[in-house]
Amino acid sequence: MIHYQLQCEQSHGFDGWFKDSASFDRQAGRHLLECPICGSSKVTRALMTPAVPKKGRARAAAPMIADAPPEKPAAPPPATPPVALAAPRLPDHVRAMLQRLRSEVEQNCDYVGADFAEEARRIHRGESPRTGIYGETSPDEAEALAEEGIEVARIPWVPRADG
Repeated sequence: MIHYQLQCEQSHGFDGWFKDSASFDRQAGRHLLECPICGSSKVTRALMTPAVPKKGRARAAAPMIADAPPEKPAAPPPATPPVALAAPRLPDHVRAMLQRLRSEVEQNCDYVGADFAEEARRIHRGESPRTGIYGETSPDEAEALAEEGIEVARIPWVPRADG
């Protein structure tokens, strides 16, 4: 694993772990890396000092992070969530991360709309191919799925970065 200090075109600094330098080059070339502060996908390696362990002390193992999954065609956008809470404005870096999350979900999962709970059950029972899905469900349906041992997660669905 390689740890790089990264920098976007706006000079925001952040770090990232990569399998190797070729992995960084592939992800940066496909614009899969994104600044957590402004959301820019023009990311380069920043100048950094090497990590040299002290004599007699080995470096700790780095956490494993897989390469980004291959791109798939974008799924149709879900309907606007039925309930919106009035909340203070999200910080820009949080909004950028949530927009990136939405983009990844749309690119790598199938949109099933209001049929989410039923499709999740079909996948769980082996009646449908095991694939990532997203859609809408009520809190009660989500709780019922969890009680059945079906893992689901709710994520904040923010407007797209380009919208």
